[in-house]
Amino acid sequence: MQIIHRVAELRARLAREESIAFVPTMGNLHEGHLDLVRRARERGTCVVVSIFVNPLQFGPNEDFDSYPRTLEADCAKLQELADVVFAPSVAGMYSEKQTLFVEPPPIANELCGAFRPGHFRGMATVVLKLLNLVQPQVALFGKKDYQQLAIIRQMVSQFNLPVTLVGGETVRAADGLALSSRNQYLSPAERTEAPFLYQTLANAADALHAGDKDHAAIEQKAAQALASHGWQVEYVSIRAQAGLGKPQPGERALVILAAARLGAPRLIDNIEVCL
Repeated sequence: MQIIHRVAELRARLAREESIAFVPTMGNLHEGHLDLVRRARERGTCVVVSIFVNPLQFGPNEDFDSYPRTLEADCAKLQELADVVFAPSVAGMYSEKQTLFVEPPPIANELCGAFRPGHFRGMATVVLKLLNLVQPQVALFGKKDYQQLAIIRQMVSQFNLPVTLVGGETVRAADGLALSSRNQYLSPAERTEAPFLYQTLANAADALHAGDKDHAAIEQKAAQALASHGWQVEYVSIRAQAGLGKPQPGERALVILAAARLGAPRLIDNIEVCL
Protein backbone atom coordinates (compact mmCIF):
# COMPACT_ATOMS: atom_id res chain seq x y z
CA MET A 1 0.00 0.00 0.00
CA GLN A 2 1.26 3.44 -0.94
CA ILE A 3 0.54 6.58 1.09
CA ILE A 4 0.47 9.71 -1.05
CA HIS A 5 0.16 13.30 0.14
CA ARG A 6 0.66 15.34 -3.03
CA VAL A 7 -1.68 15.78 -5.98
CA ALA A 8 1.04 15.42 -8.62
CA GLU A 9 2.27 12.17 -7.09
CA LEU A 10 -1.29 10.80 -6.97
CA ARG A 11 -1.88 11.58 -10.64
CA ALA A 12 1.38 9.94 -11.63
CA ARG A 13 0.59 6.83 -9.58
CA LEU A 14 -2.89 6.41 -11.05
CA ALA A 15 -2.14 7.43 -14.64
CA ARG A 16 -1.99 3.86 -15.97
CA GLU A 17 -4.72 2.33 -13.83
CA GLU A 18 -7.78 1.30 -15.81
CA SER A 19 -10.04 0.03 -13.01
CA ILE A 20 -10.08 2.30 -9.97
CA ALA A 21 -12.54 1.95 -7.11
CA PHE A 22 -12.54 4.92 -4.76
CA VAL A 23 -13.70 5.42 -1.15
CA PRO A 24 -13.56 9.04 0.08
CA THR A 25 -13.36 9.43 3.87
CA MET A 26 -12.48 11.97 6.54
CA GLY A 27 -10.44 9.34 8.38
CA ASN A 28 -10.83 8.03 11.93
CA LEU A 29 -11.86 4.83 10.21
CA HIS A 30 -14.29 2.33 11.66
CA GLU A 31 -15.85 -0.89 10.38
CA GLY A 32 -18.35 1.04 8.27
CA HIS A 33 -15.52 2.57 6.26
CA LEU A 34 -13.66 -0.72 6.03
CA ASP A 35 -16.76 -2.47 4.72
CA LEU A 36 -16.87 0.05 1.86
CA VAL A 37 -13.18 -0.57 1.14
CA ARG A 38 -13.75 -4.33 0.99
CA ARG A 39 -16.63 -3.76 -1.40
CA ALA A 40 -14.37 -1.54 -3.48
CA ARG A 41 -11.97 -4.46 -3.95
CA GLU A 42 -14.79 -6.35 -5.68
CA ARG A 43 -15.25 -3.50 -8.16
CA GLY A 44 -11.76 -2.39 -9.10
CA THR A 45 -8.22 -3.69 -9.44
CA CYS A 46 -6.85 -0.54 -7.79
CA VAL A 47 -8.52 0.60 -4.55
CA VAL A 48 -7.95 4.21 -3.52
CA VAL A 49 -9.01 5.62 -0.14
CA SER A 50 -8.79 9.33 0.55
CA ILE A 51 -8.41 10.70 4.07
CA PHE A 52 -9.12 14.39 4.24
CA VAL A 53 -10.95 16.50 6.83
CA ASN A 54 -12.53 19.09 4.57
CA PRO A 55 -12.81 22.55 6.12
CA LEU A 56 -15.38 23.70 3.55
CA GLN A 57 -18.11 21.47 4.99
CA PHE A 58 -17.74 22.57 8.61
CA GLY A 59 -19.63 25.55 9.98
CA PRO A 60 -17.98 28.17 12.21
CA ASN A 61 -19.27 26.54 15.42
CA GLU A 62 -18.70 22.93 14.38
CA ASP A 63 -15.94 20.50 15.26
CA PHE A 64 -13.37 20.98 12.46
CA ASP A 65 -10.48 21.66 14.83
CA SER A 66 -11.36 18.82 17.19
CA TYR A 67 -12.44 16.27 14.59
CA PRO A 68 -10.34 13.14 15.26
CA ARG A 69 -7.34 12.81 12.98
CA THR A 70 -5.80 9.34 13.23
CA LEU A 71 -3.84 8.87 10.00
CA GLU A 72 -1.31 6.37 11.33
CA ALA A 73 -3.98 4.10 12.81
CA ASP A 74 -6.14 4.48 9.69
CA CYS A 75 -3.31 3.40 7.42
CA ALA A 76 -2.67 0.38 9.61
CA LYS A 77 -6.31 -0.68 9.16
CA LEU A 78 -6.08 -0.21 5.41
CA GLN A 79 -2.77 -2.05 4.98
CA GLU A 80 -4.26 -5.24 3.54
CA LEU A 81 -7.30 -3.59 1.94
CA ALA A 82 -6.24 -0.60 -0.15
CA ASP A 83 -3.60 0.03 -2.79
CA VAL A 84 -3.35 3.80 -2.38
CA VAL A 85 -4.16 6.12 0.51
CA PHE A 86 -4.42 9.75 -0.55
CA ALA A 87 -3.98 12.00 2.49
CA PRO A 88 -3.50 15.57 1.28
CA SER A 89 -3.03 18.64 3.43
CA VAL A 90 -5.57 21.46 3.34
CA ALA A 91 -3.02 23.53 1.42
CA GLY A 92 -2.58 20.68 -1.03
CA MET A 93 -6.29 20.36 -1.74
CA TYR A 94 -6.84 24.11 -1.84
CA SER A 95 -3.60 25.36 -3.35
CA GLU A 96 -5.41 28.58 -4.20
CA LYS A 97 -8.39 30.18 -2.49
CA GLN A 98 -11.52 28.25 -3.46
CA THR A 99 -13.80 30.80 -5.14
CA LEU A 100 -15.75 28.34 -7.30
CA PHE A 101 -18.19 25.97 -5.61
CA VAL A 102 -20.72 23.31 -6.51
CA GLU A 103 -24.16 24.80 -5.87
CA PRO A 104 -26.21 21.86 -4.60
CA PRO A 105 -29.94 21.36 -5.29
CA PRO A 106 -32.66 22.80 -3.03
CA ILE A 107 -32.80 19.59 -0.96
CA ALA A 108 -29.41 20.68 0.45
CA ASN A 109 -31.26 23.32 2.48
CA GLU A 110 -33.63 20.82 4.07
CA LEU A 111 -33.12 18.03 6.64
CA CYS A 112 -29.49 18.24 7.79
CA GLY A 113 -28.94 21.25 5.53
CA ALA A 114 -31.43 23.29 7.53
CA PHE A 115 -29.21 22.89 10.59
CA ARG A 116 -25.82 22.94 8.84
CA PRO A 117 -25.97 25.81 6.33
CA GLY A 118 -23.30 25.52 3.64
CA HIS A 119 -22.37 21.97 4.63
CA PHE A 120 -23.51 20.28 1.43
CA ARG A 121 -22.01 23.03 -0.73
CA GLY A 122 -18.61 22.34 0.81
CA MET A 123 -19.13 18.58 0.67
CA ALA A 124 -20.13 18.54 -2.99
CA THR A 125 -17.23 20.81 -3.91
CA VAL A 126 -14.60 18.60 -2.30
CA VAL A 127 -16.16 15.40 -3.68
CA LEU A 128 -16.03 16.85 -7.19
CA LYS A 129 -12.38 17.79 -6.65
CA LEU A 130 -11.56 14.29 -5.38
CA LEU A 131 -13.37 12.59 -8.26
CA ASN A 132 -11.42 14.77 -10.70
CA LEU A 133 -8.14 13.90 -9.01
CA VAL A 134 -8.66 10.14 -8.66
CA GLN A 135 -10.81 9.65 -11.80
CA PRO A 136 -12.28 6.36 -10.58
CA GLN A 137 -14.63 4.13 -12.51
CA VAL A 138 -16.52 3.38 -9.27
CA ALA A 139 -16.94 5.43 -6.07
CA LEU A 140 -18.49 4.10 -2.87
CA PHE A 141 -20.35 6.08 -0.20
CA GLY A 142 -22.16 4.89 2.91
CA LYS A 143 -25.94 5.14 3.12
CA LYS A 144 -25.73 6.39 6.71
CA ASP A 145 -25.13 9.82 5.18
CA TYR A 146 -28.23 9.37 3.04
CA GLN A 147 -28.72 13.02 2.12
CA GLN A 148 -25.07 13.32 1.15
CA LEU A 149 -25.34 10.35 -1.19
CA ALA A 150 -28.55 11.70 -2.75
CA ILE A 151 -26.84 15.03 -3.53
CA ILE A 152 -23.74 13.33 -4.93
CA ARG A 153 -25.95 11.19 -7.17
CA GLN A 154 -27.54 14.34 -8.59
CA MET A 155 -24.15 15.97 -9.08
CA VAL A 156 -22.75 12.96 -10.93
CA SER A 157 -25.84 12.75 -13.12
CA GLN A 158 -26.15 16.45 -13.97
CA PHE A 159 -22.43 16.96 -14.59
CA ASN A 160 -22.20 13.72 -16.62
CA LEU A 161 -19.31 12.48 -14.52
CA PRO A 162 -17.93 9.14 -15.78
CA VAL A 163 -18.24 7.28 -12.50
CA THR A 164 -20.61 4.67 -11.11
CA LEU A 165 -21.80 5.37 -7.58
CA VAL A 166 -22.39 2.55 -5.11
CA GLY A 167 -24.21 3.08 -1.82
CA GLY A 168 -23.02 0.83 1.01
CA GLU A 169 -25.48 -0.32 3.64
CA THR A 170 -25.13 1.21 7.10
CA VAL A 171 -22.93 -0.86 9.39
CA ARG A 172 -24.23 -1.04 12.95
CA ALA A 173 -23.03 -2.07 16.37
CA ALA A 174 -24.69 -5.12 17.91
CA ASP A 175 -27.23 -2.88 19.66
CA GLY A 176 -28.21 -1.14 16.43
CA LEU A 177 -26.27 2.11 16.71
CA ALA A 178 -25.00 3.22 13.30
CA LEU A 179 -21.20 3.34 13.34
CA SER A 180 -19.83 6.88 13.15
CA SER A 181 -16.55 8.59 13.93
CA ARG A 182 -18.48 10.99 16.15
CA ASN A 183 -19.78 8.17 18.37
CA GLN A 184 -16.60 8.51 20.39
CA TYR A 185 -17.92 11.84 21.64
CA LEU A 186 -20.66 9.98 23.55
CA SER A 187 -20.31 9.55 27.29
CA PRO A 188 -20.89 6.01 28.67
CA ALA A 189 -24.46 6.93 29.62
CA GLU A 190 -25.10 8.53 26.24
CA ARG A 191 -23.68 5.48 24.47
CA THR A 192 -26.17 3.30 26.35
CA GLU A 193 -29.04 5.55 25.23
CA ALA A 194 -27.81 6.11 21.64
CA PRO A 195 -29.37 2.96 20.05
CA PHE A 196 -32.81 4.39 20.88
CA LEU A 197 -32.53 6.54 17.72
CA TYR A 198 -32.47 3.44 15.52
CA GLN A 199 -35.18 1.76 17.61
CA THR A 200 -37.41 4.80 17.13
CA LEU A 201 -36.91 4.75 13.36
CA ALA A 202 -37.59 1.00 13.32
CA ASN A 203 -40.90 1.63 15.10
CA ALA A 204 -41.79 4.26 12.50
CA ALA A 205 -40.91 1.82 9.73
CA ASP A 206 -43.18 -0.78 11.35
CA ALA A 207 -46.04 1.72 11.25
CA LEU A 208 -45.51 2.30 7.54
CA HIS A 209 -45.37 -1.43 6.85
CA ALA A 210 -48.60 -1.84 8.83
CA GLY A 211 -50.31 0.51 6.38
CA ASP A 212 -50.28 3.78 8.34
CA LYS A 213 -50.30 6.57 5.74
CA ASP A 214 -50.33 9.52 8.16
CA HIS A 215 -46.69 10.45 7.72
CA ALA A 216 -46.94 13.61 9.80
CA ALA A 217 -48.33 11.67 12.76
CA ILE A 218 -45.63 9.01 12.47
CA GLU A 219 -42.94 11.71 12.38
CA GLN A 220 -44.43 13.50 15.37
CA LYS A 221 -44.71 10.33 17.42
CA ALA A 222 -41.08 9.46 16.72
CA ALA A 223 -39.89 12.95 17.62
CA GLN A 224 -41.88 12.89 20.84
CA ALA A 225 -40.44 9.49 21.76
CA LEU A 226 -36.91 10.80 21.33
CA ALA A 227 -37.64 14.00 23.25
CA SER A 228 -39.08 11.98 26.13
CA HIS A 229 -35.69 10.24 26.40
CA GLY A 230 -33.82 13.53 26.59
CA TRP A 231 -32.88 13.93 22.91
CA GLN A 232 -32.86 17.35 21.27
CA VAL A 233 -34.60 16.49 18.02
CA GLU A 234 -33.71 18.38 14.86
CA TYR A 235 -35.97 16.42 12.54
CA VAL A 236 -37.66 13.13 11.83
CA SER A 237 -38.85 13.02 8.23
CA ILE A 238 -40.33 10.50 5.82
CA ARG A 239 -39.12 11.13 2.28
CA ALA A 240 -39.03 9.49 -1.13
CA GLN A 241 -35.79 7.58 -1.62
CA ALA A 242 -35.32 9.12 -5.07
CA GLY A 243 -34.32 12.75 -4.58
CA LEU A 244 -35.57 12.97 -0.96
CA GLY A 245 -38.65 14.99 -1.84
CA LYS A 246 -41.93 14.69 0.04
CA PRO A 247 -43.53 11.37 -0.97
CA GLN A 248 -46.22 11.48 -3.63
CA PRO A 249 -49.44 9.50 -3.13
CA GLY A 250 -48.71 5.84 -3.75
CA GLU A 251 -44.94 6.28 -3.32
CA ARG A 252 -43.54 2.91 -2.29
CA ALA A 253 -39.78 3.49 -1.96
CA LEU A 254 -39.45 5.60 1.18
CA VAL A 255 -36.75 6.48 3.68
CA ILE A 256 -37.16 7.70 7.26
CA LEU A 257 -34.40 10.10 8.26
CA ALA A 258 -33.60 11.64 11.61
CA ALA A 259 -31.06 13.87 13.31
CA ALA A 260 -30.94 14.59 17.01
CA ARG A 261 -28.49 15.60 19.69
CA LEU A 262 -27.80 13.46 22.70
CA GLY A 263 -26.03 15.92 24.91
CA ALA A 264 -23.46 17.59 22.68
CA PRO A 265 -23.01 14.81 20.07
CA ARG A 266 -25.23 15.04 17.00
CA LEU A 267 -26.34 11.68 15.62
CA ILE A 268 -28.04 10.91 12.30
CA ASP A 269 -29.64 7.72 11.06
CA ASN A 270 -32.13 6.45 8.52
CA ILE A 271 -34.10 3.37 7.50
CA GLU A 272 -35.23 2.57 3.95
CA VAL A 273 -38.79 1.32 3.63
CA CYS A 274 -40.12 -0.44 0.55
CA LEU A 275 -43.89 -0.88 0.64
